[in-house]
Amino acid sequence: MRICVAMAAAALGASMALAPYARAAVSVEEAQQLNTNLTPMGAERAGNAQGTIPAWTGGYTTPVQGYQPGRPRPDPFSGEKPLFSITATNLSTYAAKLPEGAKALFSKFPDYRMDIYPTHRTAAAPQWVYDNVFRNATRARAASGGIAYGVEGAAGGIPFPIPKNGFEVVWNHLLAFWGPAREAHLSTYVISPNGTAELTTAYREIADFPYYYPNASADSVGGYYFKTRHLEDGPPVKVGEGYLAWQPLDTQRYKFSAWRILPGEHRVRKGPSLSYDTPDPDASGYENLDEYYVFFGGLDRYNFKILGKQEMVVPYNNNRFYTRPVKEVAGPAHANPDDLRYELHRVWVIEGKLADGKHHVAPRRRLYIDEDTWFAVYSDSWDEKGRLWKFAHGTMYLVPDLPAVVLGSQFVYDLLLGGYVYGFAFNDEPVQYKITPPHPESAFTPATFAAQAVR
Repeated sequence: MRICVAMAAAALGASMALAPYARAAVSVEEAQQLNTNLTPMGAERAGNAQGTIPAWTGGYTTPVQGYQPGRPRPDPFSGEKPLFSITATNLSTYAAKLPEGAKALFSKFPDYRMDIYPTHRTAAAPQWVYDNVFRNATRARAASGGIAYGVEGAAGGIPFPIPKNGFEVVWNHLLAFWGPAREAHLSTYVISPNGTAELTTAYREIADFPYYYPNASADSVGGYYFKTRHLEDGPPVKVGEGYLAWQPLDTQRYKFSAWRILPGEHRVRKGPSLSYDTPDPDASGYENLDEYYVFFGGLDRYNFKILGKQEMVVPYNNNRFYTRPVKEVAGPAHANPDDLRYELHRVWVIEGKLADGKHHVAPRRRLYIDEDTWFAVYSDSWDEKGRLWKFAHGTMYLVPDLPAVVLGSQFVYDLLLGGYVYGFAFNDEPVQYKITPPHPESAFTPATFAAQAVR
């Protein structure tokens, strides 16, 4: 894989041998780059030499006239046509701009295709987020147990806009900007190797990001950056199940916390946390819990190393995708190429290899993290025999009312057994990804969770 090392020389020079340990925040002078050659989020402000990636000029913040919160958001680029398509025939020409998992799909499925559109750097954030990112740059640091376990001194924006090691880049992904809170009705579908699609769960979610609450500070944010509550209402066999989870900023100080409720029990039980390689019970074995949002949960089972930065074609500005029905976008072998939009963007390439004394069913992973938003857009995973096993990709969603580009629905492919899971799906919903004010703290307690589930 050809790696573009622009902007990554300092990171590549930092040995990963010291990555799990604390480091000093960047100097005020270094942080000033966020006002000059870097965007307020730490991306390269300039475009590329070829002009195929434009300069960042503030992102897409145009308000949608008459927009009702939660309704499907329009596609501002609906009139554009693909510049070209990548197919199995011309794959070798573009292989350097693709993750390993995508190349495997081209090899397995002759009809697999990527339609490449003009690049639009639509990523934006409110000014208060930019202000917090600048403060975090000079204050954020590893937790006392090391960067593999947590972050201190940050709130309200990604903690490491000028990262020095792979752990910091992955923490930026985990703490990327979604807004303070959301509500949605979501579904998970499993498409088996024979092409049969099954709805395995449908649920109402509320989710809060205390890390992004208004006026949150490093001192006030608390021990958990993300809290979510799922109450399942489909298919019939799943009605009445529920899940509550809290994700900690420091996994040694504030342990992962999760609770489940099952129909008929009327009480809450401790459940597996949304982390590590516990199989997702709603994905029929096709997805582990730390494959939510491409990568989620604890970092400490891996040593994460920066390989560099690279120009890659990634699924971006996919608003049209969410207007198409699930039965169309979830094809019998792979996502329907007609519905996905790909653009050329720069990504951080991060490789995680199993840490000493740790275990994971995927001992090697590679994450591709968008420089403008810090969301992971792709993930490659290898099994214990060194075989390329899983490939995940998101569908980046333009949300002008935040404003932001966020990680939306995702596909996780099992490249060895065949089949895939389509998760965080809200295509068929009349209300999609509704941005809300923070919910009451009581909404995420086990007692309230049990009461809501019984209803």
